[in-house]
Amino acid sequence: MTRLTSIICAFFLASAPLAHAACTGTDLIAALPQPERAELEALAASQPFSEGNFWQATREGREVTVAGTYHLGDPRQAALLDRLRPRIEQASALLVEAGPEEEARLKEAMAKDPSMLLSDGPTLPEVLSEEEWHSLSDALRARGIPPVLASKFEPWYVSMTLALPPCAVEATQNPNGLDKLAMRAAETAGVPVRSLEPWNTVFQLFAELTPEEQLAMIRTALPLEDRVEDLAVTLADRYFAGQSRAVWEYMRLQAHGMPGYTPEKADAEFAKMEETLISRRNRDWLPAIEAAAAEGPVVVAVGALHLPGREGVLALLRDAGYDVTPLD
Repeated sequence: MTRLTSIICAFFLASAPLAHAACTGTDLIAALPQPERAELEALAASQPFSEGNFWQATREGREVTVAGTYHLGDPRQAALLDRLRPRIEQASALLVEAGPEEEARLKEAMAKDPSMLLSDGPTLPEVLSEEEWHSLSDALRARGIPPVLASKFEPWYVSMTLALPPCAVEATQNPNGLDKLAMRAAETAGVPVRSLEPWNTVFQLFAELTPEEQLAMIRTALPLEDRVEDLAVTLADRYFAGQSRAVWEYMRLQAHGMPGYTPEKADAEFAKMEETLISRRNRDWLPAIEAAAAEGPVVVAVGALHLPGREGVLALLRDAGYDVTPLD
């Protein structure tokens, strides 16, 4: 995980939660020439469960509704919630990546130790070139973040900040993505909300990166500044079209042409990041999903890119003996 890390992390951890109404840009996939788009669509289709945000998995009387989510507000979310609400109201539990208890634990940890995102190594101006620090400072100011403050953060956290377009920053103050809307619907219906992973999972994931890899995330993120809004619009539009896997394949193909990369090297790094950020977490979630399903119908609402793929949530359920069918 070196130069590509920032691109992929931008995809999973920041760019996807876009406030679509506040941002404008070009859907980069829709703008592709037809032959390139056809190649991209074929690559996405080669993965199991490559399209669709709503699925049902059943086995021996157990019933799991799986919803792929998009984490911040968009007017198009209302129609998705209308489809999901009846299943939440009939569920024994709603499972999400981070429920109210885990969010509270994160806030508590941050209050007790505000320095948990701060690096104990050299500051960013000390390890970046003067030109890099100047570019980073401009990007941070555009997001309302004082560079002097960010200079002390862990580099991976700064790269996540860069991946969020300035036009979407305000929306992060009032997240209304499908996961949040689903949790509110569950609370109204008296349905328990459970977390699939601990609050500090993301910290542990990035702790595996070396300082050099974290700095590489920033160095790769900076050249994306002029395209970050287009990328965010692409992610949003593909999500609502049920085609989130296509964005993964788009990013992988774009990486083939990066300076210093061969297609083989790019594919290897993408595979490593998919294992770290998606597949491993999916495998860890499966026992909790199955245990909840044993208690009654359950709804699982997680980021849309956790659904497709050979080790996506849907494939894992299928391999565990569930009959998996689309609800779209």
